[in-house]
Amino acid sequence: MNLAVSAAAGLEEWIGSVDRRTARVGIIGLGYVGLPLTLLFSEERFRVTGFDIDSPKVASLNSGQSYIHRIEPEHIEMAQRSGFRATSDFAEVAGMDAVLICVPTPLNPDHTPDMSYVVSTIEAIAPHLRAGQLVVLESTTYPGTTEEIIVETINRHGSKKGLKVLRNETSSDLDGVMVAFSPEREDPGNMITPRREIPKVIGGVDARATRAASALYGSIFQKTVPVSTPAAAEMTKLLENIYRCVNIALVNELKQLCEPMGIDIWEVIDAAATKPFGFQAFYPGPGVGGHCIPVDPFYLNWKAQQFGVQAKFIELAGEVNEAMPEYVVQSTARALERNGSALKGAKVLVLGVAYKRDVDDLRESPALVVIESLRKAGAEVAYNDPFFEEVGRGRHYNLQMHSTPLENLDRFDCVLILTDHSLYNYGEIVGQAKLVVDSRNATRAIDSPKIVRC
Repeated sequence: MNLAVSAAAGLEEWIGSVDRRTARVGIIGLGYVGLPLTLLFSEERFRVTGFDIDSPKVASLNSGQSYIHRIEPEHIEMAQRSGFRATSDFAEVAGMDAVLICVPTPLNPDHTPDMSYVVSTIEAIAPHLRAGQLVVLESTTYPGTTEEIIVETINRHGSKKGLKVLRNETSSDLDGVMVAFSPEREDPGNMITPRREIPKVIGGVDARATRAASALYGSIFQKTVPVSTPAAAEMTKLLENIYRCVNIALVNELKQLCEPMGIDIWEVIDAAATKPFGFQAFYPGPGVGGHCIPVDPFYLNWKAQQFGVQAKFIELAGEVNEAMPEYVVQSTARALERNGSALKGAKVLVLGVAYKRDVDDLRESPALVVIESLRKAGAEVAYNDPFFEEVGRGRHYNLQMHSTPLENLDRFDCVLILTDHSLYNYGEIVGQAKLVVDSRNATRAIDSPKIVRC
């Protein structure tokens, strides 16, 4: 085992290894968060080992291939030149100086947190941890997770060999494991804000962990934001996403109010956005998707109940957004009726199944819920998405569909826009279709009686 920092090293030596780029970095979970993080460290000449239980992912990366749309094979090859390799062998964690955990934290069907990925990961690596290592959880979660799961598991396994999580803030010795929480702030599809410019929030179990994590992340991000505890960092991430969830729920509710009043909610939002203070524009849609916004309100609501607090506002926002797919289905049914058709038996082409524009990400996508609801109502549903040739079985869906070419659109009774990918030529689509139901205002520049915006 070739260690950059020995177990007997102090904090200053550990930080020095970061400055010299000799610290070994291990990243667990090579998905939409872990793989971009890997590339950032590799660009700074760190030797990174990626860990994932998905053997095809490991094989793909080691052959220089990528499975994420916006990450090109040359990015993987660049990382390999800096020493990157992927593995499924968690025993190699022992050779890392920093171990960053980027695994999913989805919801159970009853809207309670599913911590199985975090639990299985820390259980797998805890036997291989040693003194002088930094362990950072990046997965979005409820306040208390780092202490209750990460710290407890390390201490339980470590008790067998005299290893513990460091808590003595007056010492600079590294005779135990440093632990911190630093929430991911990945924004799939964002081609404007460089990842390096997104400040990194860090909350360590003790001052050594905060300093070590700040030094490590400070080497790849332009700014770090230390906070007092892991729980404060955990709550920071929830606040960021619940803020968005609540405001999206607000405009989704206003959209439903504006429709019977004959008011265009998109026009209203654009007008309100001209105010130079006190307003930030959020836009309605068929629901919310991705890993964070649909999940975080329920994580915090679940935790609040443990303290006897009912987070009514947060809970309501989640409910409003979850109801939007059904609103879109009903709007489609009404549009078809006005066009002389019924939803039952109608041929509907769904445009876009990704959860947001121009990403190859299906996580919590409202489009999947809409498709299932349309099918249950008796519609014959097809879809097109340039990022997904097929949609099979997932955590909460089982569609078994293949993407339909954008040809002969007049054979469909309705084209339903659920994801406004920039690759679509909406003028041509409207020209060919009998009816277009637009849940994203993608056809805003087109004036046609064929279009129904919902």
